[in-house]
Amino acid sequence: MISFTLLCGCQRRPLYKETRVLMGTFVQVTSPEKEAPEIVFAEIRRIEALLNRYKEDSEISRLNKIGRLRVSHETFLVVKKAKEFWAISEGAFDITVAPLVDIWGFNRKDFHIPEPGLIKKNLALVGSDKIILHEEEDMVEFKTPGTRIDLGAIGKGFAIDSAVRKLKEHNIHSCLINAGGQVYALGTKYGLPWRIGVISPRKNGVRDLLKLTGKSVSTSGDYEQYFVKEGKRYSHIFNPKTGYPADSGVISVTVIADDGLTADALSTAIFVLGKAKGEQLLREFPGVEARIIEEEYAPHN
Repeated sequence: MISFTLLCGCQRRPLYKETRVLMGTFVQVTSPEKEAPEIVFAEIRRIEALLNRYKEDSEISRLNKIGRLRVSHETFLVVKKAKEFWAISEGAFDITVAPLVDIWGFNRKDFHIPEPGLIKKNLALVGSDKIILHEEEDMVEFKTPGTRIDLGAIGKGFAIDSAVRKLKEHNIHSCLINAGGQVYALGTKYGLPWRIGVISPRKNGVRDLLKLTGKSVSTSGDYEQYFVKEGKRYSHIFNPKTGYPADSGVISVTVIADDGLTADALSTAIFVLGKAKGEQLLREFPGVEARIIEEEYAPHN
């Protein structure tokens, strides 16, 4: 989701800025180095080809079809990290929610509330304990036929981390990457922190200003991908235990971490858990910050 905006200040020389659509969102790259955007786009495109379940030939798409696949080490690492976040969040973060995403129509933007029986049936396919990892051969296997995974809540963070590594390999140390609410601020902008405005979840404008250097930020909220039925808002972030979109009283979570993967996964987990349990989870990650907005405190138009 697009949740951040670059706040420009004075600069010594022009910044190169380019935007493309990758991983289902707008990816914007800003840097004083002309070659930075193409390096970032090429790496994110490469990771997307592995992790995007909607691409027929991706590793995740093939894994979802056959239930057992030897994958690249990168894909294996992302799935392994996802299982770790599932365990530490007590199931709030779960990449096996793909069947739920599909029956609610979020995969096709054909939004509707499924019958309770259908939700119950698909809940039987959910749970990262159904993912078996064979480390020696980078093999991923599903214990339950019909289980499928969706890396949308962790893949962008991993892709950005990979792009940052590529930039450093090319001796580029100043760049801002914004992948639809997933941001990495590499280095500084002419010696000053990158200034990022976090968009308000319920009205136009900036609600928070972040000054970042060598940090990643991810926002998860109920205000980008959602539908309203009989006055109730249903977002694309699911509670894996109920089969329904998360309803924890939280409408926006912004996490600031050293790496994109951690920020991406934690913003989703905290959104599902709610403020109290989310803050408890955060204690397991020293140095990581979170800004949590609950519905009752949200400004309305």
